[in-house]
Amino acid sequence: MSKMLCDVCHRLPAFYHRRFEGTRLCRMCFKKSVENKVRKTISEHQMLRRDDRVAVAVSGGKDSLTLLYVLRKIGSRFPDFKLKALTIDEGIKGYRDEAIKLAREFCGKMRVHQEVFSFKELFNLTLDEAVKKRNERHPCSLCGVLRRRAMEVGARKMEVNKLATAHNLDDELQTFFLNILHGEPLRIARNKPLMNGAGGLFIPKIKPFHQILEKEISLYAYISGIPFQEKPCPYAGSALRNDIRRFLDEMESRHPGLKYVAYSAVSKLKDAGELREGFTKCALCGEPSATNICSVCEITAQT
Repeated sequence: MSKMLCDVCHRLPAFYHRRFEGTRLCRMCFKKSVENKVRKTISEHQMLRRDDRVAVAVSGGKDSLTLLYVLRKIGSRFPDFKLKALTIDEGIKGYRDEAIKLAREFCGKMRVHQEVFSFKELFNLTLDEAVKKRNERHPCSLCGVLRRRAMEVGARKMEVNKLATAHNLDDELQTFFLNILHGEPLRIARNKPLMNGAGGLFIPKIKPFHQILEKEISLYAYISGIPFQEKPCPYAGSALRNDIRRFLDEMESRHPGLKYVAYSAVSKLKDAGELREGFTKCALCGEPSATNICSVCEITAQT
């Protein structure tokens, strides 16, 4: 029995069946399709210019290392385009050290300058310490607040004008449902593929992978020989996000293309409900905040 050929090049054996499109792709055509979608996303949302200085938030996981790889490939044609890697060390014992090592080695291979910023350095406590002192039941929420601030401060110190994160389509859908289930529907409008920085208060954030399935990023990393940390974060096991992930994966398995249809609807809701939030400066640390005391200072004051 002969092997099925790629539906695009009609020459090489098919490697991947993209069920929601009904197409079979060889390895090369699959890679090109992912890269072309990223290029289209960047162009559609005007995420990048040829002379940008971009920091990629690199954790050592598959998504962030693949984003670094793809952006380096895209930006290599432009001599004035500068790419750096920003890594956050949350201080998670037995987990983060491996990821930082993988990220450092990959950045060296890609010849990309990397800088590491730690919670301990910035907030005088690690995530492990914060969780223990607060007897925290929701460490992922706590980590998210501190990580966002750490990335913002790190990006400013690195003197970049854009911060790229590797949030994929699955991440975006999960966040939508989390906001609904947590009773915070107004937060939906904040989660967009391009955040312009609130008039200069923040470093603009971009999400070039926001239309790429997590599964396809994993395949791309595998084909490209990108090493990444596979061990899950020890705090993620009981997170509600995991339950939402399993639900969406099951629905996608039964109804191919459902994730894309759902995300298209979510994107329209974001546009319809776009917020015009006012920011002030935190009375304690001076960082931008929607309230008089920012979330980071509230956390550090309690630990």
